[in-house]
Amino acid sequence: MNHARFLPALLLASAACRSTPPERPDLEVVREWLCGSFSSQAQAQASGGEFLDIRLRVVPIWTTRDDGPWLYVEQASATKLDKPYRQRVYRLRAAGDAVVSEVHAFAAEPLRWAGQWKDPWAFDAITPADLVERAGCAVVVRRVAEDAFLGATLDKDCPSELSGATWASSEVRLEAIGMSSWDRGYDAEGKQVWGSTKGPYLFERLP
Repeated sequence: MNHARFLPALLLASAACRSTPPERPDLEVVREWLCGSFSSQAQAQASGGEFLDIRLRVVPIWTTRDDGPWLYVEQASATKLDKPYRQRVYRLRAAGDAVVSEVHAFAAEPLRWAGQWKDPWAFDAITPADLVERAGCAVVVRRVAEDAFLGATLDKDCPSELSGATWASSEVRLEAIGMSSWDRGYDAEGKQVWGSTKGPYLFERLP
C-alpha cells in the first residue's frame, strides 16, 4: 500500500500528540484517532487544483450501547458544508490483531442528519435498525507502528454503482495528527472510473 506521507506542517505536531502507549487497546486508539474534525485545505492549496478542500467530521454516537463504538461520519466540500456528499455510520469492533470498521448507510433521508455532528445526541432518535450495512465495504486496520495504523477494504467485495463502477476500494492511514484516505471505484474491466488518480487525500486534524 503506497501512501504519501503527511504534509510537513503536520509533522510539527507535538510528540505527545503523535505517540500513544502501545499497551492501550487498538480499538480504543482507533476510535480516539478517528474522532474529530479534519481538513484537506493544506493539500488542496499545495496541489494546484488536483485535490479539493474537503472537510471531514467524525463524532461518537450511541455511547451507552455495548455493541460499539458507533461513529457518525460526514464528508463535504468546504464550499458546500450544508450538502455533504457522504454520510455514514461506522461500527468498530476488534478482530484478533485488527480493528474492523463496518460501514452503514442511512436507510432514508440522509440529509436530515447533515450538520448533526454538532449535536450527536440527535442520533438517539434512531437505532442501528434504521441503517443499512454496506456489506463488503468494511475497512480492516492494523497497527504498523506505535503512531500509525494502515487499513483497506478486502479484495473487490465492496459494491459500487457510482459513475459506472461495479466495485470500490478504500485505503486509509490513521495517525493522531490526521489521516490519509484514498477511495476509488472500478468498472467490471478493472478501469478506475471515480476517485482520485493522484493519490490519497491528506486530512489534517483541526483544533
